[in-house]
Amino acid sequence: MIELNELTDAAQKAFPADKLSPARDASWELCAEMGWLMIRVPEDDGGLGLGRDASTAIHYEMGRVLSTAPLIPAQLGLQTVIACEAFEGRAEWLERLSAGEYAPLHMLPARVQADAGGTLSGTISGIFDADMAVAVVANLPSGYHLIPIDAAGVEVVERQIWDPSRRLFDVVLDGYAPDPALVLAAGEAAHALHGLLSQEAHFAIAADCLGGASAMLDLTVEYMKMRKQFDRPIAMFQALKHRAADLKTRIVAAEALLWNRVHDADATTTQLGGLKTLAAEVYEFVTEEAIQLHGGIGLTEEHNCHLFMKRAMLNLQLCGSSDLWNERTGREALAALA
Repeated sequence: MIELNELTDAAQKAFPADKLSPARDASWELCAEMGWLMIRVPEDDGGLGLGRDASTAIHYEMGRVLSTAPLIPAQLGLQTVIACEAFEGRAEWLERLSAGEYAPLHMLPARVQADAGGTLSGTISGIFDADMAVAVVANLPSGYHLIPIDAAGVEVVERQIWDPSRRLFDVVLDGYAPDPALVLAAGEAAHALHGLLSQEAHFAIAADCLGGASAMLDLTVEYMKMRKQFDRPIAMFQALKHRAADLKTRIVAAEALLWNRVHDADATTTQLGGLKTLAAEVYEFVTEEAIQLHGGIGLTEEHNCHLFMKRAMLNLQLCGSSDLWNERTGREALAALA
């Protein structure tokens, strides 16, 4: 059995903290070679059969280096196929995706309409790194489907975004004829699958947030030790010490909740949405404070502060906004007390 510290050590050696946002294609190949795509694949299907804690640990480490490899959507796409045991092509697709082919999950309902002949036209918006995908796991009106990128009537269009560590695309359908053999789940099965995938997505994004927040704080503390004012490192100023300590307290508290939820099989989707929101808000707060603690250099594009801030701002919006999950978490808590 692989221990979590072994996964963490391997990730830190493969992706050192001083090399942020390494090249996407090389990073993707390295992730595949290290077997990270197989972490959640059951042993009976040729995978490592590890649990949620293992994938969470990897996403945390990838968040620390602002990884450009789309590991989160890839693992979510894989977990979709794993969960669809009635899918006839399950074994073939698990083998392909575990070996390094990329099929990202897109959970938002696709804005598509059925044409007269049963073909689909419309747009599946916001798919990470679709240019390197062989297929997309999409939430169509009839359920979850695998849509091959090279199929007739499928086009990939890039959307420019602020976060340079990620690339976002639209998949445009124009007369695409769905293949019945690539239907993963429909009806109630698709609804249940969506709930399962939502929980996994919240864990992954929360881990990415807290990994990034921790790395940003480490960089800030090192800068404070080096930067001098009045012939003293600013890390010696009590007011700045307190601000750094406050950031550490926020991160540690959120990490404690993350690992508590990882081992809580009964956690609800709302509770996990609240976890993701807390982690994303901590990430946002840490990056904003870090820019202030860096002073003037923190406001420039020459420094790496802005890379963490841009990722934090995007993470806030993934899998639902903070307003959405704060409201749902509050209502669930009040209902439990009633």
